[in-house]
Amino acid sequence: MDQKLMLSDLFHIALLIFAYANVWFLISLALRRNDVADIAWGLGYLLIAGYFIATRPLSETAWWVYGASAVWALRLAGHIFLRTLRKKEDFRYRQWRQDWGRSFYLRSWLQVYMLQAAILLVVAAPLIVAGWVPQGESGFWTGFGMGVWTAGFLLETVADHQLARFLKTRKNSDEILQTGIWKNIRHPNYSGEIIVWWGMFFMVAALPYGWAALISPVVITLLLTRVSGVPMLEKRYEGNTDYEAYKKRAGALWPKPSERWSQ
Repeated sequence: MDQKLMLSDLFHIALLIFAYANVWFLISLALRRNDVADIAWGLGYLLIAGYFIATRPLSETAWWVYGASAVWALRLAGHIFLRTLRKKEDFRYRQWRQDWGRSFYLRSWLQVYMLQAAILLVVAAPLIVAGWVPQGESGFWTGFGMGVWTAGFLLETVADHQLARFLKTRKNSDEILQTGIWKNIRHPNYSGEIIVWWGMFFMVAALPYGWAALISPVVITLLLTRVSGVPMLEKRYEGNTDYEAYKKRAGALWPKPSERWSQ
């Protein structure tokens, strides 16, 4: 693929995503809730897929990648949209609203919407790499990646469904979900998300520039384990004795070894 065309693609995709982020920033101002950024997250990938679908012929692998990303994005955005309808602004965004004070609007634009746009461009690497290869049938790595993606998608979907059902019936905000998939994993929805993006990487790993897509699952893994995922939710339950007991029994992203295996 011509490198000038590749740079042109990156430039146009960046413009598209940053314009998209600004639209959602305006929506957040109108609704007075920044958690609409969570809805925007998944749908942004559809724009990138749409860009390549509209501008060039695609390989068989690209159609698998874009189909998988569309299913993931629509499911996630729909889930978050329905969750948003039923509650007030997410606690993380409410805290920032208080902490940022008079600089709230500027910091919201920079630290929520512009930063999310930048991260989205990085995580979308498998979609971009797939769009750069106009020919070629799917092979072993495409199938292997789809298998990994399917496992992650099912885990994330079931975990979100169990959590949504629990939130409708719990008696107080300190009550903790400890049944189903959540019995042995404290954040199975994040586990599923990480697996999804490793699957996306494997799907394009054999393509030219496929190595560059490795940045996608690495960034997602670091974000969810070190920055905005597990750490923020774990901090919310500090001092909760039930949660401390839960942490000793259940792993953060993967089940802890049972006692018989650890002996």
